[in-house]
Parts: sequence; structure tokens; C-alpha cells
Amino acid sequence: MKKSLLRIFLIVQLIVVPLFITGIFADAPAPPPPGGTPVGAGGGTPVGAPIDDGICILLALGIAYGCYKIYEIWKQKVNAKEEEPV
Repeated sequence: MKKSLLRIFLIVQLIVVPLFITGIFADAPAPPPPGGTPVGAGGGTPVGAPIDDGICILLALGIAYGCYKIYEIWKQKVNAKEEEPV
């Protein structure tokens, strides 16, 4: 029973989640203004999707997970030293 409920839950998630992901895609660049560019108006370079925040969060989580794993290994070594017979 649990296996079938888990499968149904996963299938529903695979169907429903893509409906909400479309909000995170970057917008298309704005069309150019009609006519020519006014004198003295310098056109800037187009800006792409803002990916900086997501990468920073991903790196921070990766560093935190790595520190956690190092701490766990260190803790196991300390416990193993304490349990060694004299």
C-alpha cells in the first residue's frame, strides 16, 4: 500500500511541478523602440537571466554540507580513539 501511494505521489509531483516552474524563466528582451535611437542615447548591453543568487545559495549549501561531512568523519575518528583499549 505504501509503495503504491508513494508512486502515485511521485507521478502527481512530476505532473504538477512543471506547471509552477514557468514563473522562474527569464523574460524575453524588450523590443527596440520605434524609429531610430535618439541622439546621445547610448544603447546598453542586454541583460540576461539573473543567476547570481541561485549560484550563491547553491555554493553556500554545498560548503555547509561539506563542513558537516568533515565534522562527522572527525567525530567518528575521535570516538574510535576513545574506545581503543589501552
